[in-house]
Amino acid sequence: MIDGHEVKTLVLGIGNLLIGDEGVGCLTVEALGRRYTLPPSVACVDGGTAGFELLSMLESKDHVILIDALRDDREPGTVIMVEDEHVPRAFMARTTPHQLGICDVLAAAQMCDTMPKHLTLYGIEPKQLEVGIGLSPEVEAGMEKTIRAVVDQLRHFGYEVKRNGIESAN
Repeated sequence: MIDGHEVKTLVLGIGNLLIGDEGVGCLTVEALGRRYTLPPSVACVDGGTAGFELLSMLESKDHVILIDALRDDREPGTVIMVEDEHVPRAFMARTTPHQLGICDVLAAAQMCDTMPKHLTLYGIEPKQLEVGIGLSPEVEAGMEKTIRAVVDQLRHFGYEVKRNGIESAN
């Protein structure tokens, strides 16, 4: 519960802000929360490099949308969307150190029967994973595509998502 409202949909950014493009998940949820007004039943959370502490967040959710850098040998900035039972497999096939933790969290959620009803992963192909803060231009463009896709998905789920500020076209 957040402010007395039950959170039914979780938008969860995963990543490490200190390793360049690896921070794209965290930066995406931060930008989404800043640019849009979401209903109280939708929460945007920066999961950073957390592991099992995320397990309780998945419990009793209708929808969980994960956003992370995901190596898939594609052009940098490419956005890959994976759903439901395919999400754990995507993390197992293409790992960075924190993704092993997410894989374990998803496995534990399956064993505890606390998996969300619908699970979506937006993976963004990284360009550079060197120590440093900030995204490459390609990954920043992928982040923008992901924000639009998440907003569209939330609206498809029936949520009212409003753009903050003057730009109300999206």
